Amino acid sequence: MEEIKTQTGSPASRNKKNLLFVLLLSGTYMIAEVIGGLVTQSLALMADAAHMLTDVVGLFLALIAIKIGERKADASKTFGYYRTEILAAVINAVVLLGISLYVLYEAYQRFQNPPAVQSKTMLIVAGLGLVVNIIGMMILRKDSEGSLNMKGAYFEVLSDMLTSIGVMIAGVIMLTTGWYYADPIISAAIGLLIFPRTWRLLKEAVNVLLEGTPKDVDIHQLRQSLEEVPGVKDVHDLHVWSLTSSVNAMSAHIVRDSRTAQNQLLKTLTDVTTENFKISHTTFQIEEEGYEEQEVHL
Repeated sequence: MEEIKTQTGSPASRNKKNLLFVLLLSGTYMIAEVIGGLVTQSLALMADAAHMLTDVVGLFLALIAIKIGERKADASKTFGYYRTEILAAVINAVVLLGISLYVLYEAYQRFQNPPAVQSKTMLIVAGLGLVVNIIGMMILRKDSEGSLNMKGAYFEVLSDMLTSIGVMIAGVIMLTTGWYYADPIISAAIGLLIFPRTWRLLKEAVNVLLEGTPKDVDIHQLRQSLEEVPGVKDVHDLHVWSLTSSVNAMSAHIVRDSRTAQNQLLKTLTDVTTENFKISHTTFQIEEEGYEEQEVHL
C-alpha cells in the first residue's frame, strides 16, 4: 500500500493577505453604512448594511478558518484541519440565506406602509458601498476559483455589490418620482437574487462534508483508467472525496496479476491517478485473486 501526501497548504491559505485587506475595507465601510441606513430610514440601505455586516463576519470566519486549516496534522487529526474552511463556507452560506429571508420579510412589512426615505443621502452612501464592493470583488474573484471558503467570501462581497446597485436604483426612482414603494421592491429583488448562488455554494460545501465525489473528478473514467493499467485484473472499493477545495483524495483495492511486480504496479497506478485526475492523495491496497472474498467491510 502506498500513500501520497497532500500538498502543503490549501488554495485558500495562499490568499490570506487579499482576504485581510478586503476584511479591513469592508469593516471600515460597514460602520459608515450602518449610520447612513439609520439616518435615511431606507430598508434597501439597511439591507445593504446588514449584508455588509455579514460580510465582515463571513470574511473574518474565512480568515480564521484558513489559520486553523494551516495547522499541521497530528495524532487526533491525521488529515489535518482542512475541513475548517468548508465549515466556514457553510456558515457563510447559511447566514446569507437567513439575511435574504429577513430582507424579504421586512420588504413585505414596508409594502403595507412605505416610509419617506432621504433619497439623496441614500444614493451617496450606496455609491461609496458600490466602489468598496467592486474593489473587494476584483481582489477576491481569482482566489474564489480554487476554494469554497474563498468562494463564500467572494459571494458575500458580490451580494453586497448587487445590493448597492439596487439601493442606487431605488434612490434614483424615489428622488425623481417620490414613489417610496421602490425601496421595498428593490429590497425584495435583492433578496431573491442572492438565493441561487448561495444555495449552490451551500450544496458544494455540504457535498464535501458528506465526502461526496468531487465535481471535478469523473469517477467512472478514473475506474476505467485504473482497470486499463497492465497487470490489473479488477478494481473495487473505489472511493474519492475532498479534504477541502481542490485537495482530493482516493482509495481503491486493486486485484493484480500474480506475474506483475507489485512496486512497479503501485508506481504506474499512482502516476495514472495523480497526472490525469485532480487527486493529490492516493491509497492503493494490492490484492491477489480471491482475497476480496475474505474481506469484511464495516
